[in-house]
Amino acid sequence: MKIVLCLPFRPYLAALLMALLVVLPAAGRTAGFEELVERLPHGSYADRAKVIDAISRTGDPRAAEVLNALLEGRLHARKDDGRIVILVDSAGGATAIDALSGENLGGVLAGSTEKIKTNNRLRGMLRTAIGALSLMSPDRETRLMAAQSVFASGDPANIEALDAALAAESDRQVATALAEARAVAILDTDAPVEEKRAAVAILRARGDAAAQAALAPHASDPAIGNEVREALSRIEQAQRVWAIAQNVWYGLSLGSVLMLAAIGLAITFGVMGVINMAHGELVMLGAYTTFAVQEAIRGAAPWLFDWSLLIAAPLAVLVAGSVGIAIERGIVRHLYGRPLETLLATWGVSLILQQAVRTIFGPNNREVGNPSWMSGAFEIGQMTVTWSRLWILIFALAVFFALLLVLRRSFFGLQMRAVTQNRPMAAEMGIDTGRIDALTFGLGAGIAGLAGVALSQIDNVSPNLGQSYIVDSFMVVVFGGAGNLWGAFAGAFGLGITNKLLEPWTGAVLGKILMLVFIILFIQKRPRGLFALRGRAAEA
Repeated sequence: MKIVLCLPFRPYLAALLMALLVVLPAAGRTAGFEELVERLPHGSYADRAKVIDAISRTGDPRAAEVLNALLEGRLHARKDDGRIVILVDSAGGATAIDALSGENLGGVLAGSTEKIKTNNRLRGMLRTAIGALSLMSPDRETRLMAAQSVFASGDPANIEALDAALAAESDRQVATALAEARAVAILDTDAPVEEKRAAVAILRARGDAAAQAALAPHASDPAIGNEVREALSRIEQAQRVWAIAQNVWYGLSLGSVLMLAAIGLAITFGVMGVINMAHGELVMLGAYTTFAVQEAIRGAAPWLFDWSLLIAAPLAVLVAGSVGIAIERGIVRHLYGRPLETLLATWGVSLILQQAVRTIFGPNNREVGNPSWMSGAFEIGQMTVTWSRLWILIFALAVFFALLLVLRRSFFGLQMRAVTQNRPMAAEMGIDTGRIDALTFGLGAGIAGLAGVALSQIDNVSPNLGQSYIVDSFMVVVFGGAGNLWGAFAGAFGLGITNKLLEPWTGAVLGKILMLVFIILFIQKRPRGLFALRGRAAEA
């Protein structure tokens, strides 16, 4: 049969054939990355989930950035032409970056774009997809973070990507993180029992709370339940050991702070027999000196900020030491041998110094920043160590041994020990005892200023800073032995570690009370402390 088409129908037939030529090939091919990105604004959340999954499978290097922008709510569609853009905040407002080409499209007018929305399910998908895409990143830190993200998700869909990443990984730490992420994912599959047991062993070796949380749901599994319960028991034991180690570290950190605050007092109180209630305010002056130095550097030479503490340290010694010498020459030298009057006089000086600081700097806390080399933390096993606390510990030990060197090996140290042991004999030998008293008091005050520099990195810089440490400083000096530096060393670290080991069982307040009771009972038996020293205070 011969079919004859009328002339008017021929244009429509031609258009239909052209449409079929376009649509049929498209129906038989997989959509590319750019086409998938353009589909994101359309359809329901379920449709968007399929598009996200397809984007993550393309392997396109731009996929991670686009999906991350979608997760953070920065992926928008322009209303005028439907172009997909990533919004970036800038000083002049939001700037649009083409999601496909990376071209900077300039500023964005309010209401000219529409955010591509997500829900909780999509955000979970995005985190998993971004983690999987980042597993093959050339940047080590990106791969490590991606492995940790996949570990947290535990999605079995990532096993294939993890296998590929493991095969290509050369960094030991990243490879371990990838193996741990794969182990979590394997436990939620129907993998062979031996493979699951190997996964349990990997998580047991990790031994932290995250591994415990990953294993706990499988404790009742009939195939691997015994191995899981044994692994959980081992992890609990390891966590107890690491908890003790963490508390010991906290104790060392607290001990270093106490030693810095107390070591100057060990000289003025222990060696000179002066109860200096203004010692805490000398610590405070060191902290405010650090604040003033940082403010000057921020305004005049910001590139020197990482050196701010090294600049502030000698200035803090100078400021606090000068104030200390002024206190000794103006007040304390007239009150030697009268400890109660010395206590009241220096207490009055402490109030004057506090009010002076409030008048100059104001009553509010002041911000003292951490240099880059004191920022952040690192981990040893399951123990976290902050760089600021570690450097303060090193600094405290350096100050302690430098002071020992000065007292034992310098001419000034020899004169100071002579005056301490026998003042009349030292005077007869030609030593200017008044000058040695002033310099000794200034040395103790200068070390208090150094303590303030360190404390500014871990505590609030305020007029009340010194009051937080004055009582603990006296406890350390009395417990260790008046005037003995090794006694201050042992007392500070001993009390610091004991306090932190007691806190988990007794709480902070009760722990402090128990420490105070212990020191009172100890002093009843050994009135001169752990390490007794012969000096004016002892002879009196």
